[in-house]
Amino acid sequence: MKYIFKALIFSPIFLFFSCGMYKNLTKIDSMQSLDYGLPIEYLSLDKDLKLAYTESGNGTETLIFIHGLGSYIPSWKKNLAGLQSKYRCIAIDLPGYGKSSKGNYNVTMDFFAETIQKFCQLKKLEKVVLVGHSMGGQIAITTALKFPELVQKLVLVAPAGFETFNKGEKQWFRDVMTVDGVRLTTVEQIRINYAYNFYEFPKDANFMVDDRIAMRSAKDFNDYCYHITQGVKAMVDNPVFDFLPNIKQPTLCIFGENDNLIPNRYLHGGPSVTVAKKGAAKIPNCKLEMVKKAGHFVMFEQATICNQLIDRF
Repeated sequence: MKYIFKALIFSPIFLFFSCGMYKNLTKIDSMQSLDYGLPIEYLSLDKDLKLAYTESGNGTETLIFIHGLGSYIPSWKKNLAGLQSKYRCIAIDLPGYGKSSKGNYNVTMDFFAETIQKFCQLKKLEKVVLVGHSMGGQIAITTALKFPELVQKLVLVAPAGFETFNKGEKQWFRDVMTVDGVRLTTVEQIRINYAYNFYEFPKDANFMVDDRIAMRSAKDFNDYCYHITQGVKAMVDNPVFDFLPNIKQPTLCIFGENDNLIPNRYLHGGPSVTVAKKGAAKIPNCKLEMVKKAGHFVMFEQATICNQLIDRF
């Protein structure tokens, strides 16, 4: 049981984030108070959903960056800075995350894909390149399959969906994932979880930890916790592995060689390259790049290399 619990914590589709008490830590009234260090705009997709996003650059190609489970726009800041001179770069907070609305949505992979499509429609964007990390990678895949006319190319960064889980494993994730489980874990575990996302935790990633701890005091924190649970369920309930051969778009897949989260080290084990190759081989027009000295947050930890790979692609 001890190892099963650890497997849960370190799974790419099940990251606990904590709310333990530390003294002298920043508190915020709502997630709107988080300082992204980026200009944030909002777009109402309907009466219940307002999406937060940042936009920079004015190139002829548009890149839309989709974050992973529990993450937010600033996880892409190094990539936005490195690519905006050539491309129109847009990063969004998914529904339920960051500064976006946190309603009682029917969260599925199709819901996320439809959110991307509606956003692009209202922004009058056509033939976009989707850049998705972790859960955002599975969302990007679903969007490309559901709206092939919208998506010109795919960039999948350590995507969820390449690793598969059997029926029992899926049910286990559904059973143990609760709002209280997310809400009541410790601050120490926040730091451990983030450390496991990297090959060597960089000092300039400390803002992610600080922001995540600060979120505990936000009035919309419980809603955020709810959306973490729903994101996990959406991934296990809407697998994409068997549909990878149907992807028609040119695809770039980037993995860190030292990804501690994919594959699940306790349920499946082994190096990340095994899952990376297994998934990439199913996509007809896919180029796989393994990045040395990089973990799950490869796009942040080795941003220069990732930006070069995306630019060449």
